[in-house]
Amino acid sequence: MMIAIIDYKMGNLRSVQNALSRLGATFEVTADAATIRRADHVLLPGVGNCAEAMHNLRESGLIPVIKQLRQPVLGICVGLQVMCRDSEEGAANGQLTTCMSIFDAHVRRFPDSAEFKVPHMGWNTLGNLEKKLFDGIHSGDSVYYVHSYYPTLCPDTIATTRHGLMFSAALKYEQFYATQFHPEKSGDVGERILKNFISL
Repeated sequence: MMIAIIDYKMGNLRSVQNALSRLGATFEVTADAATIRRADHVLLPGVGNCAEAMHNLRESGLIPVIKQLRQPVLGICVGLQVMCRDSEEGAANGQLTTCMSIFDAHVRRFPDSAEFKVPHMGWNTLGNLEKKLFDGIHSGDSVYYVHSYYPTLCPDTIATTRHGLMFSAALKYEQFYATQFHPEKSGDVGERILKNFISL
């Protein structure tokens, strides 16, 4: 079984590669459409700016490739956000950044608050868990976040976290999965989630 890690120039992929290596998985970092299409599973990680990520994906020609995939796909952090409908990040002249619309969620910035810091950085708990991605994971288990923008709650939500407000910690639509948190940085819980994904 081969996992394709999509490289669209959005951050260091080393931690994802290290996590997969610990699981004994075979993977390839690639931007090649044919390699991505023939992979058994696909990872779409990312850190940084959602608008820049969408620009890179458009320039690479990978948006239609990703949307047409039929094998299990897992987006991580910005990889989740680009799979939502739109984002406030990088919005110009009142226009939101248009994303891939795989999930029915919108990406919004956390409101400034003296009580809840932005960015949301560090460990936080999961709740309202559903689906096979969270087999063996329990409400109250903690995962690691680094983000200033969050995906809204929607029918595709399969896990939640609260940071001032409740948001989608994970999403699922058909064979597409995504987490706003970083499973590759979330210790044993994150390792179990990645293992669950690989077994789909």
